[in-house]
Amino acid sequence: MWLLHTSTLELEEFTVVDIPRYAIFSHTWGPAEEVTFRDMRKHRDAAQRKAGYDKVKECCRKAAHDGYRYAWIDSCCIDKRSSAELSEAINTMYKWYQNAQVCYVYLVDVPSSGFDPSPEVDDDAFSKSR
Repeated sequence: MWLLHTSTLELEEFTVVDIPRYAIFSHTWGPAEEVTFRDMRKHRDAAQRKAGYDKVKECCRKAAHDGYRYAWIDSCCIDKRSSAELSEAINTMYKWYQNAQVCYVYLVDVPSSGFDPSPEVDDDAFSKSR
């Protein structure tokens, strides 16, 4: 399992027996470019120019603030060039969510006041979110 270090944003690989506590990030993939595993491993400058990089950076910032050294984000923690890894990820993703300490959800189309839940957010916005 690959996890992002929340301070360095470097990918680190862990075996099943040594997986540390981690936050997980749930989001919809937008029309803009998402950051990939390859971007984070080999093309960090290119990754930082992609629109999806802000989601990665902010997830890691929030996780670090909450005391987590690692985060898992599907768009950049799965090497999709490896059919074996992609297949394993699809078949075991529920376990990754189950074993996470916390799940952060980013709803791009629901207004908020940053990372703090806003009591003013209309419930209707959640029901209409894609």
